[in-house]
Amino acid sequence: MIISLLLFTAISRMSAQTISPRAVVITETGDEREANSTESAPLKVHFESGSDSSDGYFEWRFYKDEIVEGQHYLVRHEENTDFTFTEAGAHIICLYASFSNGQNVTSDPIRITISTSKLDFPNAFSPNDDQHNDVYKAKDGYQSIVEFKAAIYNRWGQKLFEWTDPSLGWDGKFHGQPVKEGVYYVHVQAKGADGVKYNIKRDVNLLRGYTETTNR
Repeated sequence: MIISLLLFTAISRMSAQTISPRAVVITETGDEREANSTESAPLKVHFESGSDSSDGYFEWRFYKDEIVEGQHYLVRHEENTDFTFTEAGAHIICLYASFSNGQNVTSDPIRITISTSKLDFPNAFSPNDDQHNDVYKAKDGYQSIVEFKAAIYNRWGQKLFEWTDPSLGWDGKFHGQPVKEGVYYVHVQAKGADGVKYNIKRDVNLLRGYTETTNR
């Protein structure tokens, strides 16, 4: 009897299943990195169960701000799954797994906080190939912008350039040719992960003669 009990215990331990979920951020270039506690949206994340067995039922539950039973906003049933976060605030992700041996396992929660939005544009740039301020684009430090559209116009209202990625911008050319120095106009329409809507309209001074050494 004792031998049977010990054998049963040993078998049970051998068949015990574990999970060790992790969150991996997929960058725009397709590279991967570990998720930080605070991130900027849109944020694509690959969630891995870390299970030592695929013989099970997996359920990822996504909560906002806190874990409240029955109040998750999303459920995924893949062993590994992808999700793109576009809403600001704290997101808590838990993995629940059930295995064929009758074992149920719950993971420690993964917490990812999406920052509030930030977006601003300069009033001038100098596309003269001095490797400084050559492209008119959003100021460094913009964050959590989930919708974006911008366009550059000349003084007669002609559209010279438009773009939909806040990391990109205008190089001071129209149909591949440099435009003249002067004042142009930018109109930016964007939306942040926190719901903030941006409607930026401002003059843009194109200064080809300005260099880093101009004011030294």
